[in-house]
Amino acid sequence: MALQDPGPDAAAQTRNIIADMTHLEGPLLPMLHAVQAAFGHVPQEALPVIADTLNISNAEIHGVVSFYHDFRRAPAGRHVLKLCRAEACQSMGSEAVAAKLTALLGVRSGETSPDQAVTIEPVYCLGLCSCAPAALLDGEPIGRLDDERIVAIVERVRP
Repeated sequence: MALQDPGPDAAAQTRNIIADMTHLEGPLLPMLHAVQAAFGHVPQEALPVIADTLNISNAEIHGVVSFYHDFRRAPAGRHVLKLCRAEACQSMGSEAVAAKLTALLGVRSGETSPDQAVTIEPVYCLGLCSCAPAALLDGEPIGRLDDERIVAIVERVRP
């Protein structure tokens, strides 16, 4: 699915995206998910539109967006690499894996590379503890991360 460019009319686009959701019970999360699905992130311009629609404050919406790690405030890279940082993965060397990946990709955890090729996101338990250290690359699980798999990830995300 192609993402929309929020551009200068992000507010109008947001109104269109959320128009059919006002009847839902607890519509905030579905609205935020729909906006992110359309734009690839939740643009700042969308917050007051949603706030006005739901009669809540911008601060409340900002709190929800910043609390839930799956919501992005900026566009992600073409690839999203989620590195597990939970205890099982840590005990199996996830810190070294993270250090090597960030060095090879030239991007820090929680950031997107300047060429927009990859976003690295720390996550706290992917449920892949039996094959730690683990990651998700564009939603695909990758377990038992070692040097060979790290190189394969780098080759896959670099244009």
